[in-house]
Amino acid sequence: MRVHIRLLMTVFALCCTTATFGRAQNTATDQKPAEQKPQDPAPPAPLTTPAITGPLAQQPPALFDAGPFGKIAFNGIVNAYGRVQSNAVSGDPDGQATLSNGQIFVQKPDGKFQYFIQAGVYTLPSLGVPYLSPEKTLTNFYGPVPVGFAKIQAGKNTSFQIGALPTLIGAEYTFTFENMNVERGLLWNQEPAVSKGIQVNQALGKFTASFSWNDGYYSNRYSWLSGSLAYTNGPHAISFVAGGNLGQTGYQTLATPVENNGSIYNLIYTYTKGPWIIQPYFQYNTVPTNSSIGVVKGASATGGAILASYAFKHGFSLPVRWEYISSSGSAAEQSVNLIFGPGSGATSVTVTPTIQRGGFFVRGDVSLTHATSFAPGSVFGSNGTDANQVRAVGEVGFIFGSNITESAK
Repeated sequence: MRVHIRLLMTVFALCCTTATFGRAQNTATDQKPAEQKPQDPAPPAPLTTPAITGPLAQQPPALFDAGPFGKIAFNGIVNAYGRVQSNAVSGDPDGQATLSNGQIFVQKPDGKFQYFIQAGVYTLPSLGVPYLSPEKTLTNFYGPVPVGFAKIQAGKNTSFQIGALPTLIGAEYTFTFENMNVERGLLWNQEPAVSKGIQVNQALGKFTASFSWNDGYYSNRYSWLSGSLAYTNGPHAISFVAGGNLGQTGYQTLATPVENNGSIYNLIYTYTKGPWIIQPYFQYNTVPTNSSIGVVKGASATGGAILASYAFKHGFSLPVRWEYISSSGSAAEQSVNLIFGPGSGATSVTVTPTIQRGGFFVRGDVSLTHATSFAPGSVFGSNGTDANQVRAVGEVGFIFGSNITESAK
């Protein structure tokens, strides 16, 4: 908790320092010849990293002239999180409140050599799984610098990235503020989130392709290949994404589940126009049989989701998410468990009313998760036998940045 308080004080001190930069005023009088006022520099546009689907919007960054290092952009987020739920599993409280994100984003977004560093505390709340505190999340997942990479802009349409990278897989991003809904969904639970490796990106007209050699589900074993191909035409975009492990390993942690030994595929369509964001997608993943690493019988999971958001007036938006996922196999075959036991499935519905004014935002999830064909002891309630769980989640916080107010000469 002391770490969170110190981080909050530092972030707000930086915001206040940025806000106090003054602008030079023209003091010309009517008795003096008219002087042409210098134009204030145009405010910087919000940056594309970290990626934010909406309805939350990134703020223009603060820009600092770092001399030989060029101009450095700075953004951040601070928000609190609270949750109540029905049929809590053993060890997961019915309700909790905590700091959800206290992060800063430092980057050089232009020139031949670029970089991005994301640092701070965070949580990764997701449907169907217990909540993990910020301290335990940092320890068991991606540490205090979850994303950080260098980027070489080799040409107008070609770039290379190396480091801890956001995954190419899936339609939902890793951190709460990046997505339509506060909590990640059931399909996201099957996907990698951050992968360490190298990635090449190529744009060609309306097509964009990316290819990566990485460690999959943060396994520190560089045996994964993943790639994406996207086509964009006006408000329409369609992407095919795939990734898979060329080898097998028994290494498992919370960040590296058994899915690291398999492959995963997405087909994602996105429509963005006016107040609407509509994004249906399909996902299939499989884990093959490999008794040497404890997978007696392989299995697969097939799922689909529809994410949609409509922006009303005065900063109010209403995102909705529907999901369905099912897995193959059975307990009798000792199939690997991918959801709530071998052969299980689940459906979820989430509604997230959202208000954002400038950098300030308030939003909340109301969700229902319903499990099917589950193994007793693997779902909700103190005994793990309740098929349904309802959650109400709230977030309140700031996404901050600053327009250019002073530039070094």
